Amino acid sequence: MNCLIVDDHAIARSIIRHLLKIEKSVNVVAECENAEEVYKNMAIHKIDLLLLDIQMPETSGIDLVKSLGSNRPLIIFISSHKDHAATAFDLNVVDFITKPLMPERFLQAITKAKEIYKAKNIIVASNRDEFIFIRDSGVIRRLNLADINYLEAKGDYVKIYLFDKSYSIYASLKSVEDKLPSNTFIRIHRSFIINVGKIDTIEGNTLIINKSFVPISDAYKNVLNKRMQIL
Repeated sequence: MNCLIVDDHAIARSIIRHLLKIEKSVNVVAECENAEEVYKNMAIHKIDLLLLDIQMPETSGIDLVKSLGSNRPLIIFISSHKDHAATAFDLNVVDFITKPLMPERFLQAITKAKEIYKAKNIIVASNRDEFIFIRDSGVIRRLNLADINYLEAKGDYVKIYLFDKSYSIYASLKSVEDKLPSNTFIRIHRSFIINVGKIDTIEGNTLIINKSFVPISDAYKNVLNKRMQIL
């Protein structure tokens, strides 16, 4: 992964660069002190990952991410201020870690970014097919639609849950939904799509699939009830 270290403090950038020496799969393209330097580097290089401070002069890390739109690198926020965490995760970032950096926690975030990066080929399917193809750690894998219990949006990727395992792909839940047959799969929450045939029970705003509890939002409840044709 090509990476930019973005922090207005030289010592902080040095610490991050030192920690990345352990992780050979991350290539540090440049160190940036502000948003303007980020824009310049992204115009020249293909950047896959931003290790990004939040509090910076002129343009904050949060405003920088918002300005990049949907076609952006993976983002790991690194901040001294825990109170920014909720806002950061609303932007669907890979992770939020706090300073001072702990090596184990930092490398955990990098590993998570690597997993998403490896899966960065969107799901391929057709409403006429009984299967989909996903990229799993460099391997193209076929999944039978009948084996899928539900899907969950988790930041910049979607997690696909089967009976006894799960896979993560780099995609938006909407893009995946568009490629699944609507007679079988239905969205019941902004973060969840379920296989209707896998529902075990429903109580209130929660349904159970294979012993997993999945929330139902009020906005989708009427659609689900109509689809189920309850006797």
